[in-house]
Amino acid sequence: MLSQSSSWQYVFSHSPSFPNTWMLAFLFLSPGSLSVFAVTVCTSSSELLSDAGDGHYVETEPMLPDGRLSGEEADEEEESEEEGQQQATRNMPKESPLAMALQILVPFLLAGFGTVSAGVVLDIVQHWEAFKNITEIFILVPALLGLKGNLEMTLASRLSTAVNVGKMDSPIEKWNLIIGNLALKQVQATVIGFLAAVAAVVLGWIPEGKFQISHAVLLCSSSVATAFIASLLQGFIMVGVIVGSKKTGINPDNVATPIAASFGDLITLAILAWISQGLYNYSHPYVSSLVCAFFMCLTPLWMVISSKHPASRQLLYSGWEPVITAMFISSIGGLILDKTVSDPNLAGIVVYTPVINGIGGNLVAIQSSRISTYLHFHSTPGEVPDEAKGCYYPCRTFCGTGANHRSAQVLLLLVIPGHLIFLYTIDLMERGHTSLTPVFMVVYLAAALFQVFLLLCIADWMVHSMWKSGKDPDSFSIPYLTALGDLLGTALLALSFHFLWVIGDQDSDVGD
Repeated sequence: MLSQSSSWQYVFSHSPSFPNTWMLAFLFLSPGSLSVFAVTVCTSSSELLSDAGDGHYVETEPMLPDGRLSGEEADEEEESEEEGQQQATRNMPKESPLAMALQILVPFLLAGFGTVSAGVVLDIVQHWEAFKNITEIFILVPALLGLKGNLEMTLASRLSTAVNVGKMDSPIEKWNLIIGNLALKQVQATVIGFLAAVAAVVLGWIPEGKFQISHAVLLCSSSVATAFIASLLQGFIMVGVIVGSKKTGINPDNVATPIAASFGDLITLAILAWISQGLYNYSHPYVSSLVCAFFMCLTPLWMVISSKHPASRQLLYSGWEPVITAMFISSIGGLILDKTVSDPNLAGIVVYTPVINGIGGNLVAIQSSRISTYLHFHSTPGEVPDEAKGCYYPCRTFCGTGANHRSAQVLLLLVIPGHLIFLYTIDLMERGHTSLTPVFMVVYLAAALFQVFLLLCIADWMVHSMWKSGKDPDSFSIPYLTALGDLLGTALLALSFHFLWVIGDQDSDVGD
């Protein structure tokens, strides 16, 4: 055991650049606590830094319990590792299906009403001058609303896992995770906002063969500014939810991702509509260019902050594949929405698109986060539980012997009653352009149920596959799943409205 003086010497000799404002703040503690705390924090952090620099760092390591980190305390007896695994198992949240459903229900309903509000806003702003004259904005809608899946839900999933495995018990580790992840999220939001605008310009230009530079600049400015502002606001909300869940003893896996979605759609869509219409009214390209340049110039600052924290440094370099791919998948859904909205016979699709997309993404994000937390507790990266080995089959998701089939059943059972509540809410608000006929409700609910069924099956296969390949599902799975939710939701909804029109359920003037 190192003495107090030797441990202090150990800190500076092995990590000369580590002392920062957080460490200095703890120098005023009692000598006994200082010696233990300093060695623990600096040993872990210096190892993470060295691993990141040597290329041996993997995304799953920062989220694992200390006793499960590969290479850390490797020279100690194996009993300590077994004790750590047993302790992790004891700390794994135990929930009955009823308790799980009750924890999920409130944030699920809150998220659903948030998507209803977003649908109402979209139904209103589709008649604004900017949306009517620059229809490519509709292509931006799923991509920007999908940022909650790319960034907010991914942040919620990572921090939820960190809470459950004890990585946020220490104040310095907690704030390293929070600050690093928030800075990383702002970098990703700005870049994704710019790429979403480029995709909207290309997808809008190819079918029509017309390109207007003023429209392209406005799309870029609106997208970048919306992504930056919405991501910043929602990031603060998510940190508060995670910290509050930890203090109240609620499993954040059940509540964090739905709450992220409940505010995400409404905030993002309102900011997009306000900025787009404002820039359209001023109609000077240099104003839009300055707005875009201002937010883009802040990106290096966020990159520097993110690179200072080991928890986000690796993702700053390796976390782009899922968010960029997810953005392009959502943009395809946006192209479908753009073409469907342009058909006056299918105008009613607008108000329901955020609802079906949001609910599907919310439910699959909960399942993905729960499976990821289970894997962090019970498996090492590259190895999956016995029940997940072999070829995948859909029955395994809902009727298997694993720990998460009950949550899949609960989530699937929430689809129909949840959508019924949201459909009647829209009807009571006299929004939309479609009456709630029995035929419409059957077709709509069938599409929503099929969407969630497919997403839950894909999530089960995808999360285990990513874990087996050594990737952290908390960082990689939710962007893909929510983007697929947007694409499937928009496509199935468009097919439903086409089917309803063909069979004669034609009612396109409600709410005009």
